[in-house]
Amino acid sequence: MDGSAPVFLAQDAWSGMIFSSGWGHAKGGVYDVTAPADGSHVGKVGNGNAADVARAAAAAAAAQPAWEATAPATRAKILRDAADILEANREELIPWIIRETGSIFPKAAIEIEHSAGFLRAAADAATEETRRVVPSLDGRDEEVIRVAHGVVGVISPFNFPLILSVRAIAAALATGNAVIHKPDPRTPITGGVIIARIFEAAGLPADLLHIIPGGAEVGTALCEDKNIAMVSFTGSPNVGAKVGEACGRNLKKVQLELGGKNALIVLDDADFDLAAANAAWGTWLHQGQICMATGMILAPAAMADKLAAELATKAGRLPVGNPATEQCALGPLISDNQAALVKAIVDDAVAKGAKLLAGGTPNGRMFPATVLSGVKPGMRAFEEEIFGPVAVVVAYDNDDHAVELANMSEFGLAAGLIAKDTVRARKLGMRLRVGHLHINDQTVMASPNAPFGGRGKSGNGSRISGPAIWEEFTQWVWITSRPDAVMYPF
Repeated sequence: MDGSAPVFLAQDAWSGMIFSSGWGHAKGGVYDVTAPADGSHVGKVGNGNAADVARAAAAAAAAQPAWEATAPATRAKILRDAADILEANREELIPWIIRETGSIFPKAAIEIEHSAGFLRAAADAATEETRRVVPSLDGRDEEVIRVAHGVVGVISPFNFPLILSVRAIAAALATGNAVIHKPDPRTPITGGVIIARIFEAAGLPADLLHIIPGGAEVGTALCEDKNIAMVSFTGSPNVGAKVGEACGRNLKKVQLELGGKNALIVLDDADFDLAAANAAWGTWLHQGQICMATGMILAPAAMADKLAAELATKAGRLPVGNPATEQCALGPLISDNQAALVKAIVDDAVAKGAKLLAGGTPNGRMFPATVLSGVKPGMRAFEEEIFGPVAVVVAYDNDDHAVELANMSEFGLAAGLIAKDTVRARKLGMRLRVGHLHINDQTVMASPNAPFGGRGKSGNGSRISGPAIWEEFTQWVWITSRPDAVMYPF
């Protein structure tokens, strides 16, 4: 089906607009959304500014108390209905995701499937017990309850715009908050319009969800507006640091999920073919534009060259192209600047002694699957998150050396280990400073039932999803009660 077919996502309903108290025009005007693969026109959306955020935040703050007072089962039903609506329109929505994000069909399908999962997990969380009785020191009745922050600002990235928007929006709504959402300006349809439409169709009450595409002005306003109590940000460490600074200055809670330089450690007892397959998938899925992508493949010195050669063979079998018009394994990088950055990192490694076994030269935004062997500390490929399809093979001497190399990173998001001896693998893995640890799997893993987040440069120690929903999107209130007031001596 053509993504522009006027069915569920009929353009005449939203073209050139933002979703704020219904569909309307933005104060900042309109801008065009283009496909990263070929620059073709995808659609028009409203271009929000600070005035749009201020109006939306005031409306959200007025609507939120009634939503928090709504029965949890009612909130849960709307979230489940939104999931059903998303899945029911899967075939129409997937082409939009492919064109706007440059993803291949399986990745676009994952966006639908996982986003529905996050909606249903949030629905389950909405009905969880939020009250706890605590011991009293003097005979009072004492309890603690969870209450919503109020209005939550959500800022999401371009790479998995549907999933990485929905997971925060659903969690915030499930726990009784209203939401002002800023999708990445490059993917406002997948990361914004689709979400507005599913909640609109699910019957979410007015003013609880506002979606305002735009640039840095919108993000700054979310961090500064007095009606917004919390900001949930997913994106680069550089921008995340600015968001954290602005929220701190304005005494807002902030949840930061940032990048990763994720190690896949292949132990010396690993099945070679399984190790190679895991390394390839973790590195090249969605052109490596994933915070959880395998950014470093640590292999025993006796195996490293063989593994790199096998990855080079695999790389040669992966065509790069426009997923909207041709069969391919890899689509485009998001921008010319990103392609240039990845090329510079590859060139730096080669200049410092690494071997380029496959790829390395882009054709515009089309960057082929690339393999670097002999990568060492001091090379940008070792130090930096690449966000491109580059397999970085690093040799290690023993288990302690592997841990040392993996922990050199400033990031701390995910790690995977491939081994036959799972007890040994787990023991080694627990020495890694990460938020996600996967035994006998690669690094690209997420679940709506598990807390997501990392350490160090990968975030501020906060988490999202699973049991973290109530921890992040609500706060405690302590309530004490006596049958009668007491007389105090003053």
